[in-house]
Amino acid sequence: MHVAFVHRRGFGQFAALAAHLAQAGNEVSLITETIDQKIPSVRVVRHRAESGPRANPHMARHMGTPDHHARIGHRVAETLDAMARQGLVPDIVVGHIGWGSMMFLKDVLPRVPALGYCEFFYRSEGADIGFSPDDRPDLETRKRLRLRNIAQLLSLEAIEAGISPTHWQRSLYPADAQGRISVCHEGVDTARFRPDPTTSVRLSDGRVLRAGGSPIVTFVARDLEPYRGFPQALAAAAKVVRQRPDALFVFVGGDGTSYGVPPPGGGSWKHHLLESLDIPRENILFPGVVPHSVLRQLFQISAAHLYMTYPFVLSWSVLEAMACGALVIGSDTAPVREVIRAGRNGLLVPFFDADALAEAILGALENPERHVGIRAAARRTVERRFRLADCLERQQDILEKLGGKSLIRQK
Repeated sequence: MHVAFVHRRGFGQFAALAAHLAQAGNEVSLITETIDQKIPSVRVVRHRAESGPRANPHMARHMGTPDHHARIGHRVAETLDAMARQGLVPDIVVGHIGWGSMMFLKDVLPRVPALGYCEFFYRSEGADIGFSPDDRPDLETRKRLRLRNIAQLLSLEAIEAGISPTHWQRSLYPADAQGRISVCHEGVDTARFRPDPTTSVRLSDGRVLRAGGSPIVTFVARDLEPYRGFPQALAAAAKVVRQRPDALFVFVGGDGTSYGVPPPGGGSWKHHLLESLDIPRENILFPGVVPHSVLRQLFQISAAHLYMTYPFVLSWSVLEAMACGALVIGSDTAPVREVIRAGRNGLLVPFFDADALAEAILGALENPERHVGIRAAARRTVERRFRLADCLERQQDILEKLGGKSLIRQK
């Protein structure tokens, strides 16, 4: 079967599936703006990247993002049309529907079935917007969010089926579309992400970290920002080190703003928050963005791993940390509650309560033996629900059912 993946930023969520299908002998293509990695035997077709939303005095209010998504959709449509004219018509198209890439698919390939990756449908209540106590979405915000969903609504009309990584993320989509959306995570490689307390981590500054010395508390996000609870985690760290001066907090992530807004006056949230907190710098490390292998090692030696998030997309990192047997202290928010059961396979605290977070961290550091069973249960959760081989099998079943053809499967 010829499976064509569509994603603006490389393979993204499709990396493991694309590699698995190609290794088995299927024909695999990727239509993209940029490439994030190379996968053997996968045809990569790049289309021209479109500049971001642009201001236009003749354009209706808040139409910058829908216009951007439409331009991306045109580029993908042109690319698929060129492939078709060269005889490279896929048997099925799998694509992320959030950026407009799938909007015009049926206009180019009306008889080719399509599977959409349904990651996040924007709402003015019940998710990230309005979650913060000081965030009261006004009429303009609600209109902007409704228009931001235009590409997804058009894509939902053009696809036969969809997949979402969690039940909560699926629940954000219109009720009449949810019946076509299966819940299927991309999967975690539990053979690679596994407990190994004997490992050590050498950071770029030459420092070597290992379990058994100073207790290490880890925090990971694409960028260190409010959406992922960085202010609360940093405030909790300041409280913890007053009672445990031997504790070391490692905050992994960039200084940008992936979600939400930048701090007052610009710059990074890290520098903005550190100016107002009294925390010894020897107790905190900011290694920036680290290789995946280093991330795995940090999970393996972590005395406690903090995962705080607005009601938003579930990060791969929390599942990878659980697979490594880390004690995850998470926020009591969706979709974290879908994965972590408080006191069973992790701990949950209110998102905005830095005191409760600090107390949970201190408990983890003072009584590590008490949480051995929780760590083991975290690992079992990932093995049972998110093991890569099982997720790939479910994804392949969906593709075969939708495409009406059999995939070549690895023996």
